Formats: sequence, structure tokens, C-alpha cells
Amino acid sequence: MRFLLITALIFSLAACAAPPAPAAGPLTAVRLPVGYIPNVQFAPLYVAIEKGYYREAGIDLSLDYSFETDAVALTGANQLPFAVVSGEQVLLARAQGLPLVYVMNWYQNFPVGVSAKADSGILQPADLKGKRIGTPVLYGASYIGLRALLEAGGLKESDITLDTIGYNQVEALSVDQEQAVVVYVANEPVQLQAKGIVVNTLHVSDYLPMVGNGLITNETTLRENPDLVRRMVAATLRGLADTRANPDEAYQISMKYVENLKAEDAVQRQVLKASIELWGDERLGDSDPQAWENMHDLLVRMGLLQKALDWQAAFSNDYLPEP
Repeated sequence: MRFLLITALIFSLAACAAPPAPAAGPLTAVRLPVGYIPNVQFAPLYVAIEKGYYREAGIDLSLDYSFETDAVALTGANQLPFAVVSGEQVLLARAQGLPLVYVMNWYQNFPVGVSAKADSGILQPADLKGKRIGTPVLYGASYIGLRALLEAGGLKESDITLDTIGYNQVEALSVDQEQAVVVYVANEPVQLQAKGIVVNTLHVSDYLPMVGNGLITNETTLRENPDLVRRMVAATLRGLADTRANPDEAYQISMKYVENLKAEDAVQRQVLKASIELWGDERLGDSDPQAWENMHDLLVRMGLLQKALDWQAAFSNDYLPEP
């Protein structure tokens, strides 16, 4: 764990600040898309639900394990008030006229990387030249993270052989179907190590800070119900702070929400530990403007954004609890 004890204490106290008082009356029902299947990486949400943080904030929260693109469209159309998505989705959506705003940074370190067997000779991005690389999909954070690493190595996509392999990175690398695979750095490398396969992982965040997963809303919700946004952010940050402070407790709580998650599963415990390390060492929830600018400029260079945007309008730190 990279965090200094005194720093972690400061962050925990800041994130645990009492949420704004809920509005009088019944709880506000909120369905939150998270873009993946039930998983220990969502432990902060489970903790905040289980400990009643959302209800204390006047929110009746339910989780929706939908595709990220659906969540973006529904939130952008104000059919849902919130979703958990990766930062690049906010910029791409705003380019399409969807008024999304990112209001709480969860993963301050971009959670994508490229893993290769330790004897592959792949130690830096330039070493990817000429290699066969498997990626789950040709869009989203995985693909954008790969392109960031190629740029860091002075490479183009034409310098590698890129295969779309679905979410089979562990198997593909294990049997040498691929020489390297694009991974979620807190997941597949842990699974590979557990199988006795020693890997090197190139972390995108070591070469180009960008915006990872976080909580989004839309401009209508910000304009008409800013207090709901503050209460949603504050309750979620309480779950994050508790999970960081007591990961064993968070893991136990997650067992109630994630089917077949076992107390003795050392791999999934390590996934949670590695995920916590990706949350960063700045104030919980805080967005770094430089990471947003980096993400925006990369999307422009990739041609995914046809023209420059006002990237500063895509996020706000104004809804975080006071330090």
C-alpha cells in the first residue's frame, strides 16, 4: 500500500464529513448503473448501502449492472440522475450533445494497462513494437488506454498486431495466444499471478495521467437538484473511505452482494486491495484538471473527437464535501 498513514487519515476524515441534510419527506429512489457485473471492486457502494449512508442522505439506492453506453445515454437524457462511468465516456458524450458532468472521481489512477509474461522482454511501451496484443474490445477505456501506451512508446497501432479477444485476457496470455493483453490492472494481473504466471504490467497512469471511473450526473440534475448531487457524492465517499480504512470489513459486506464470493478467496481479496491503490493519494473524489486535458487531447489525436471541446465543463469538484 502506497499511502502514508497520516495522509490516509486526513483523506478518511475529509471523505467522512457529514453529508448535507436530506430533504424532508420520503427517500429519493436512485437507480445507479455501474457498467459491470456484481464484483468486489464495487465494495464502497455495498458498504455505503449496508451501513445506511445513502438512506441517511435521503436516498434509496439500487444498483443496475448495465452496459456503460446505456448508462451514458440514459443519464445524458435525464432519464437517470447518476451513473458510474469512465472519464472518456463523458467527453465523447458531450461531443454528441449529451450534457454529462463528472462530479466525483473514484479511480484517480487510470485502471488500464498491458500485461505480458515476465520473460517476454516487454518492460516499457516501446517494447510493444511488433507484438501480438489482445484487447477485450476496440472501444472504451481498454482501447484508449492501449493507444496512450503506444503513444508513450512512440508507436502507432500499425506497429502491433491487435486482436479482439473479449474478456479472455488471462486465458489468452496463459497459453501464449497473445504476447501481451490489455487489462484492468487490479484484476487480470492478480489472476495471472495466482496461476503462477509472473507478469510485467505497464500502467497507463505511469505514462499519461487520465480520468478513470467516477460518478456522473447531467446538467439538468445539477441545475434543478444540486443538493441531491451533494448527498449522493457524500454518501458514496463515505463508502470509499470506510473501504479504504477497513478492507476486510468491506470484503465481508461484499459477500452479501457478489454471488460466489468466498471469505477464503485470496485472489478476490487481492483484487480489492489493488483496486484501493488505484483510488489515488489525493483527496477522495477530486478530479485533476491535467488528467482531463490529457484525456481530451488524446481523444482528439485518435480522431474520436472531431474537434476540441470545452473539457473544463465536463467535470466539477464543487459537489465534494468540504475538507
